[in-house]
Amino acid sequence: MPAAEVFTTIRRYLSFNSAFLLLILATAITRFFRLNLKLFHHDEAIHAWFSYELLTKGTYSYDPMYHGPVLYYITAGMFRLFGDSDLVGRLVPAFLGVLIVVLVYFIYRLGYLDQRQSLAAGLLIMISPDMVYFSRFLRHDIFMLFFTLLLVVALLYYLERRQFRFAALAAVAAGLALSCKEEMPLILILFGVYILYLIVRKRLPLPETKVWVRDLVVSIAIIGGLMAVLYSFFGIHVDTLWTGPFEAINHWLSMHGQQRLGGPPYFYVLLFGLYEVPIVILAGASVVSYAVLQWRRRSKARLDSISAEIDGLAGVSPVARSVPVFDRRDEFLKFCLVWMAGTMVMYGYIGEKVPWLIIQQLLPMCFVASWCLREKKAEERLIRHDAWKYVTALFLVFSLVVPIYGFGLGYTTYHVQFDRKDISEPIVQVQNSEDLRGVFRDMNAAEKVVVASQNYWPLPWYYRGDRWDKIQFYGNRIDENAVIASDADVVLTDGGQSYPSLPGYEKRTVKLNYWFSWYDNQNRVVEYYFNRDGKLGSMNLDVFTKIRPLDQVPGPDLVV
Repeated sequence: MPAAEVFTTIRRYLSFNSAFLLLILATAITRFFRLNLKLFHHDEAIHAWFSYELLTKGTYSYDPMYHGPVLYYITAGMFRLFGDSDLVGRLVPAFLGVLIVVLVYFIYRLGYLDQRQSLAAGLLIMISPDMVYFSRFLRHDIFMLFFTLLLVVALLYYLERRQFRFAALAAVAAGLALSCKEEMPLILILFGVYILYLIVRKRLPLPETKVWVRDLVVSIAIIGGLMAVLYSFFGIHVDTLWTGPFEAINHWLSMHGQQRLGGPPYFYVLLFGLYEVPIVILAGASVVSYAVLQWRRRSKARLDSISAEIDGLAGVSPVARSVPVFDRRDEFLKFCLVWMAGTMVMYGYIGEKVPWLIIQQLLPMCFVASWCLREKKAEERLIRHDAWKYVTALFLVFSLVVPIYGFGLGYTTYHVQFDRKDISEPIVQVQNSEDLRGVFRDMNAAEKVVVASQNYWPLPWYYRGDRWDKIQFYGNRIDENAVIASDADVVLTDGGQSYPSLPGYEKRTVKLNYWFSWYDNQNRVVEYYFNRDGKLGSMNLDVFTKIRPLDQVPGPDLVV
């Protein structure tokens, strides 16, 4: 059967809606498959612990160090419904990661993306290593990213349908996003400036004045009311309404100056080079092709203007000019370019550099990358040869399946997310080590455990509630005789402040957590890029286990 007939047959049985549904199902697999494969990240354990405290003690107070309240309320509710575990803690982030792709479909329905763009953008979001990794991650960023895109979709629907319900939905999305993380006001300012620019240039069709003013006032009231309820813990901590903003500004200005987790302004550019090369290439191709297309349009407009002047001098009646058509896809591309560039500049400037902030820049980049794959008119093609579409298809296939780190999106995604062992990747930041599973087995089999270390997270999460009763906790190293007198079955100490040995105990050293160490790998960058075998930095624990008779074996793995 000729290739053309094969494609025709596929398209006949696989409609766009069917293809997009399959894309959503595939996204769900990447988000939910073996969701508790890895132990909680250091920050995940903290967020889960605070949610558990909220559930069991009914207490919450806003602290800018740990961001806004939405994550804690939702996670505590999930723990209430389904029990407290690593798997349950990650269910909502994974679900939001799927819904982000679902929202792409609604942008298509309004005509701001064509079918090819929609499938391409959804596919890139589905397979992106960073998008997959942080959609399976209990942090505030995936919550904020979902609400940000929901805000964009709701605003587009409001501008098209001019119905208040969409303005209200946009307000709810903005209020929830602002209740996630402290940088969301900067993103809203970015959106607001762009919208104001469109209004000034008369590019944005608004409803009549009294309607949009009413909708704006009510929307601001919804945003303010929602944030007041959430940040004040439903009215219990009312003082947060006036102290919280100042605490947040002071804290994050301090973090910006301190650069506790600092990096150069091009920090995220390096991460894009490590994980998202095909998306960067496609986005670059879109920017270049759009610039060339705009240059062609302006050149044609100048020629038409000159031709009209010549006709006027010759006494020829001028041809009526056609009114420029509002091109939704072009306008959405320009918005995404501003969104992408604005977030890249913003996060590049902010002193705190952490890998999860890349997804706020990556989402608009996926939309930009899809533009060069759109259904093109003949006059919009930069390369007229028909073979170019096959080159593009081969590039996409190569990008998804090639086994090269940084270029093969699927291969890299598998490596960073679906490989249980400790991996040498900047994406992990500070990940709790898989070595802890063996420590948990020893602790489960013990009747008494002594923790004499200032580094002990994630133990409070994994031994929450009654499980902590067997643990005798000290924040630092204690006298060796006191440890021996405790007659503990397991003793955990800081690897840097430990004991050479303890009588009657076997000693081993394990990683508590680990991170990619730039300083240990800076002289072998190219080799590391292709092998991903760099040296890891780590905090270590010394584990002393009481010597037992041979017939005693450790208990089962800790269920998380």
